[in-house]
Amino acid sequence: MEFEGIYTPLIAPFHENYNLNQEAMAKTIDMLIESGIHGIVLAGTTGEYYAMTMKERFELMGTAKEMINGRVSTIVGTGAIRTEDSIEYAKQAKKMGADAILVTTPPYAYPTGREIALHALAIDKAADLPVMLYNYPGRMSTNMDEETLDRLGRSTNFCAIKESSGDPNRLHMLARDYPHIALSCGMDDQALEFFAWGAKSWVCAGSNFAPEAHLALYNSCVIEGNFNKGRQIMSAMLPLMNVLEQGGKFVQSIKFGLTLRGIDAGPPRKPLHPLNKDEKRVFAEVIKTMNKSISGLEV
Repeated sequence: MEFEGIYTPLIAPFHENYNLNQEAMAKTIDMLIESGIHGIVLAGTTGEYYAMTMKERFELMGTAKEMINGRVSTIVGTGAIRTEDSIEYAKQAKKMGADAILVTTPPYAYPTGREIALHALAIDKAADLPVMLYNYPGRMSTNMDEETLDRLGRSTNFCAIKESSGDPNRLHMLARDYPHIALSCGMDDQALEFFAWGAKSWVCAGSNFAPEAHLALYNSCVIEGNFNKGRQIMSAMLPLMNVLEQGGKFVQSIKFGLTLRGIDAGPPRKPLHPLNKDEKRVFAEVIKTMNKSISGLEV
């Protein structure tokens, strides 16, 4: 599978009682596809997978896959502490017809590079689907190091990596030493750098509510090769990215951003709580300013 384009890690919209809001999910999926995004990631961090039971995740996968209905690629997250649980999510992804799976480091366990590789290979063996690796040491406490990546070379299914370390040296290492693993931007405020180093895809949570801006940057850099324009778009987007990456209320902000588009994303599941009134006001102003700036560039 060729991972190219904007991939939206879909939020899980909830009612006030925290049950899945299927109507809001359908509206979100339709809006994203109509905007031109290239794929949807289910049960990722933005989708609050960690706050769901296995049964709920299975139901979310199936419901969303039916709503997507083959219009864009579907990638299913397999994140879990136990390898056995990740395998079950991968098997379910295979059963429901997913195009690929997202495999991350098990959180909290703090595994070695070898252990991460064995974890990923076990999931691969169970599903035999294209795999996008997900390196996110900020949440998992450890990197998918060279030993991990070398061991995963045993399977051609490991064809992309969403790199969310924020470390430019890792970006350089992946681009230089592992060209067979496609780079996917997982650090929004470094998107320009990723594209300069050959990344062809971007898994960006902000595209849940601002797909147009994210597509504009992708199209400028990857499709048109116009990095001068790309820098202008990135400059307009940086205030938003700074809020998302450094604000400490990531999922809450994504959900509120979607609500500003008229789709009620509902509250995050506990222990998270929605943005307060002042945070909403600031975030809304950041989005408004970004959209105005990019609109001026696109004319």
